Amino acid sequence: MAAAATAAATTTPSSPLLRRVAAAPTTGRHYHIRCATKPPPLELRHRAARLAPARALLPDRVTPFSFDADGEDHPREECGVFGVIGDPDASSLCYLGLQKLQHRGEEGAGIAASGTDGKLKSVTGLGLVGDVFGDPTRLAKLPGNAAIGHVRYSTAGASSMRNVQPFLAAYRFGQLAVAHNGNLVNYQALRNKLEAQGSIFNTSSDTEVILHLIATSLSRPLLSRICDACERLTGAYSLLFLTADKLFAVRDPFGFRPLVMGRRPNGAVVFASETCALDLIDATYEREVEPGEVVVVDRRDMSVSYACLVPHRPRKSCVFEHIYFALPNSVVFGHAVHERRSAYGRALAEESPAPTADVVIPVPDSGFYAALGFAQASGLEFQQGLIRWHYSGRSFIQPSQAIRDLAVKLKLSPVRGVITGKSVVVVDDSLVRGTTSSKIVRLLRDAGAREVHMRIASPPVVGSCLYGIDTPSEGELISNRMDLEGVRRTIGCDSLAFLSLDKLHSIYGDEAHELCDACFSRNYPVLPTVPEPVPELVSAFED
Repeated sequence: MAAAATAAATTTPSSPLLRRVAAAPTTGRHYHIRCATKPPPLELRHRAARLAPARALLPDRVTPFSFDADGEDHPREECGVFGVIGDPDASSLCYLGLQKLQHRGEEGAGIAASGTDGKLKSVTGLGLVGDVFGDPTRLAKLPGNAAIGHVRYSTAGASSMRNVQPFLAAYRFGQLAVAHNGNLVNYQALRNKLEAQGSIFNTSSDTEVILHLIATSLSRPLLSRICDACERLTGAYSLLFLTADKLFAVRDPFGFRPLVMGRRPNGAVVFASETCALDLIDATYEREVEPGEVVVVDRRDMSVSYACLVPHRPRKSCVFEHIYFALPNSVVFGHAVHERRSAYGRALAEESPAPTADVVIPVPDSGFYAALGFAQASGLEFQQGLIRWHYSGRSFIQPSQAIRDLAVKLKLSPVRGVITGKSVVVVDDSLVRGTTSSKIVRLLRDAGAREVHMRIASPPVVGSCLYGIDTPSEGELISNRMDLEGVRRTIGCDSLAFLSLDKLHSIYGDEAHELCDACFSRNYPVLPTVPEPVPELVSAFED
């Protein structure tokens, strides 16, 4: 490590990130920089792949998504991660942080903690955070002053107990736990190669590939093995690693998924997918983990060091974090989420006003601030015309379609005094398959609305996400199958308008090129790797 620090000191940083780290004060903390001097072989293959048409390389579903056919008509965020080091109540703080990130994943949750005996222990389970850790004895099994946690929906990997993170593994250098938010587009290619070399996988999650790459790396110390492994990954990943004495936070070079860093009053360092989780535990937001950066915290002296994974790449932050996924009281990619959504609504009112309307109502909960912005820019009355019931469960468990349709009224109930006899503008954050929107239009008409005008505070979704969001296949996306008038007729509203992609970009100004908007534009920043045939696997199958 001393040699690495010396090399870093004699190297002129070539990117803003490295220049900033190199100039950082070193008093009381240790800073080490490691940056790959050339792209790994897999990256060279990806550069060649970018020359081919995107659609030629994009299968209908790159990973086995499991979209809820009768549930919410929104894409689902796949995961949330949280970590804390330097606090004696680490696992309890982790539990609270995961509660605040529950919206990012509701199928499973888990926590891994580093005890005073130097051993890592984990507790995982299916269900909500409160269900998994409802028994106080489960948290009591996780003593220590460092912990990482995870909430998930299934992206790569089925919804089963064995796929619930954090994953905890033992290898020749000790124990290692990992929590991952994102999706690896070269997962299958990497897994095929690892299996051909003798690796045995226990899960169907792409995260397990990362552990195998670290375990088989010949580099030392662990920071170098993590960097070596991540140089072979392609796609979206915000990662937390935990060992007996260190916590590592890693973000992919494009910065697809968010990851922030904060500090508690007692000096404990905290990492989370969103700042709302920091606020809950009285941690002060310090900054984002930069794209392509590794942050290492050593619990023995609470020193913080930084490393660069790969050469600088253009930032491509997922715009859907602002549109729908993140909580409005979070700061994501340096912007307050509620301010972004209000700006979408104002821009939508400028582009597509509803001059005959009497009132603006949001589709709760994520459409609230966009509707508020629309109303302010239009000079129209803003009202809460739909009430969301949060305790109804999933509608697909109902025994017949007729009962499922009635269950929708349980989830969303119209306020008749706001709607009856009115021309209503309904503002939603996005429109994916159109199923929920058509049901909302019927609800409002049944409640006496004179006119229903749908306004969507994002562009039409025409492409599936490859980077950690559970979206339907392109054939299920209504805007991919129909033109605007076809969508309007299917939904049954009097008028329909989306925020244009150009208008969305104008809101971000000079930062527009730093957004990943592939679900709107089909402009994918990095394409999937088509797995190469593995002779050993083919011959074994044929035998």
